[in-house]
Amino acid sequence: MSTIIEGAKVMAKGQITLPKDIREKLGVGTGDRLVLMWDGKRVVMMNAALFAMRALQGGLEGAAAQAGIASEDDVAELVSGLRTQPGGA
Repeated sequence: MSTIIEGAKVMAKGQITLPKDIREKLGVGTGDRLVLMWDGKRVVMMNAALFAMRALQGGLEGAAAQAGIASEDDVAELVSGLRTQPGGA
């Protein structure tokens, strides 16, 4: 794990400016959202989109196996079946 040590000043409304190196590492730009998490000792900051994707992936872990999906053919068969149902694509 690489460590970047940068200083940031807290302004009157609690705002800070993230240094360019940190913004690049987080993959964020103007208007992007961040997630801040407190772990009892420190604040962890993540790109909100990445955080949401990881949470979704964690929630779906094992779902394919539970549904009996073990191969790309199984996925194609499932999609084909869904398309033939009323309201399918």
